[in-house]
Amino acid sequence: MSSSTSSLSTPSDKDKDKTSRPKPTSTSSFPTLYILFVLIFLIALFPPLFHALWTLPFKLLLPSTYSSSLSPARYTKPAIMSWTQKTISLPSKSRGSYLITDHIVSSIPEIKSYKVGLLNLFVQHTSCALSLNENWDEDVRADMSDALDRIAPEDKKGELYRHSAEGLDDMPAHIKSALVGATVTIPITNGKLNTGTWQGIWYLEFRASKHSRKVVATIQDRPTKVEFTTTLMQQALGDTDIP
Repeated sequence: MSSSTSSLSTPSDKDKDKTSRPKPTSTSSFPTLYILFVLIFLIALFPPLFHALWTLPFKLLLPSTYSSSLSPARYTKPAIMSWTQKTISLPSKSRGSYLITDHIVSSIPEIKSYKVGLLNLFVQHTSCALSLNENWDEDVRADMSDALDRIAPEDKKGELYRHSAEGLDDMPAHIKSALVGATVTIPITNGKLNTGTWQGIWYLEFRASKHSRKVVATIQDRPTKVEFTTTLMQQALGDTDIP
């Protein structure tokens, strides 16, 4: 009797296989994750396309309201920089290096009105240069001119240069101009040029005879609080004539 009872209570091999076999994992979530991944990928690569699709129903249903609420005049960012530019004539000089800091500052009184900005000076010629260098000892300027003459000497024998249309000093002047440069940029702080103690603005003339030279001065600065507030008010009122 006991043996028959035990045989009834003991599960068969087939039942054991059913209970021990792992249940199949549901794959219904895989397509959802795949679609979500593809959408995120497309949004990351093509944000304008996503924005266009997202706003399309609003444009179709409420065209006038939608276009007026997002008009460029209302949402145009205000300018955060202002510019000032003028041309300065330099005193006519023959070959040499000259300190022109005071001449530049006196020619641009607007510098005093800028709290933070940049002054860029650009000479409009190919046989002179601008530089920042020693502002105290005149011997430094004389030595600089002599050194540049040794680097690019005049071609008295006609063996060094091809170009000599305006004289022996013509091509050497172009070489020196390329080496030194035609521009300098100086920070403006609290209405003054923020140069070092021994720094000054140099004008280097490389032609033997006197020449008239012009320098374009450009100042970039942030607008004052009054200017910035006025710009915001104009744009809030829809003024599209703001530069």
